[in-house]
Amino acid sequence: MKKSLHMLIKHIIIILPIISTTAVIDVLIISVSITQTTFCIKPKNAKNIFIYIHLVKMLRVIFLLFAWSTFVVAGGSHYVDYVEELVESNNFNSRFSDNVFEDANLDVPELVRKYKYPLEVHTVTTPDGYILQMHRIPHGRDSNNIPGPKKPVVFLMHGLLCSSADWVVMGPGSSFAYILAENGFDVWMGNARGNYYSRKHVRLNPDSLLNIAFWEFSWDEIGNIDLPTMIDYALTYTGQEKLHYVGHSQGTTVFFVMGSLRPEYNSKIISMHAFAPVAYMAHNKSPLLNALAPHANNLESLAGVIGLGEFMPNSVIMSWAGEAFCRDQVVTQAICSNILFLIGGWNEEQHNATMMPVIFGHTPAGAALRQFAHYGQGIAGKEFRRYDHGWIKNLRLYGSRRPPQYNLSNIKVPTFLHYTHNDPLSQVKDVDRLHKELGAGIKMLVPNPLFTHLDFMWGIDVKSLLLDRVINLMQSVENAP
Repeated sequence: MKKSLHMLIKHIIIILPIISTTAVIDVLIISVSITQTTFCIKPKNAKNIFIYIHLVKMLRVIFLLFAWSTFVVAGGSHYVDYVEELVESNNFNSRFSDNVFEDANLDVPELVRKYKYPLEVHTVTTPDGYILQMHRIPHGRDSNNIPGPKKPVVFLMHGLLCSSADWVVMGPGSSFAYILAENGFDVWMGNARGNYYSRKHVRLNPDSLLNIAFWEFSWDEIGNIDLPTMIDYALTYTGQEKLHYVGHSQGTTVFFVMGSLRPEYNSKIISMHAFAPVAYMAHNKSPLLNALAPHANNLESLAGVIGLGEFMPNSVIMSWAGEAFCRDQVVTQAICSNILFLIGGWNEEQHNATMMPVIFGHTPAGAALRQFAHYGQGIAGKEFRRYDHGWIKNLRLYGSRRPPQYNLSNIKVPTFLHYTHNDPLSQVKDVDRLHKELGAGIKMLVPNPLFTHLDFMWGIDVKSLLLDRVINLMQSVENAP
């Protein structure tokens, strides 16, 4: 009887996250089928729905195979013994640091203030009505901690599905925002329209069931409108004329958009540091993105039919899942790690599994489906172009049937491309092409052959491998005659 209880609990722990995830995927399939039947979708749209259902089912199979392989590999690990130990002792109380779970549930202002750093919240409204929230750490806690004197301004911009939390979640001494503040910088962290902190508009409702107008944007609008608006605000507020810029992944894409479409901003940037630069994605090695890329426009059209414009918003469920399934000494932690590896590349050496509840407490932070569709267009077309709305709307917006390419030669500021050989989303051939087209690009290889896309944010040795070098580069450019 006792042995049976052991086995039952072990199997419940193993299959619960799989059942939960596949159930969510099944709900997507069912909801789309009901939508088709209820609203009598026309044949053309019905074809798109069948494509969507096929892709979602394929994703379900991939997930099940992925989860099963994870548990086969981990089948004989010490985690099974740990579960037995808990059963025998009847001790299921928390054995983990309360700080990890607390940090997972605090928002960015609360998290930064918890560690005794100064934090200011600023809001700015874009010309098209989006209300964006920015977070500022004006000075350090232990060093350079005197308020008042002007400090060089650095602006940090997050990646896709992320937020300003990326720059602080790993804590003082590890996260770039804290390190910059301790080194004498005035740190500003932006939040793109549609994420957890910038999910407001002067008239549009992001939660509307009948109107997805709020979500009709891609990273083109973020680079062309949001970024200039936030940079202008930060410079005006601080009284500075220029600032340093650091972006990760989509945070680099939007800078390339701004520099191409708004070349007047060259005069406001001292240096630009692109972590895992993403512009061209012809050679990316993401299985999921490459599978979805040919259907990018169909998926967005379908989303509009069923009233869905947002993808993976921040939620209590994700925070709970991170705490329940991704914490230390839980058998399901391996799945959480493999999800991150599947997205950003495999590198166990730089992976801090203990911090995953914090990471999943803040990420994903939400994005518009069109942001993914825009990347999909770039992958399918192997170009770096503005969003393709279809030839009729393209003619009205751009004056041409096809969307124009971004003119990267308009970017004249010192642009440092920090890249790696093991990044599936920012491949070396694509970085080389980006470097050739930039007006002032400098390639900087991270000195670790296994460094991956997510290690730029959360890698264990990111400070010594990357961040210290970036600060030295900023200071050198700042002091240059």
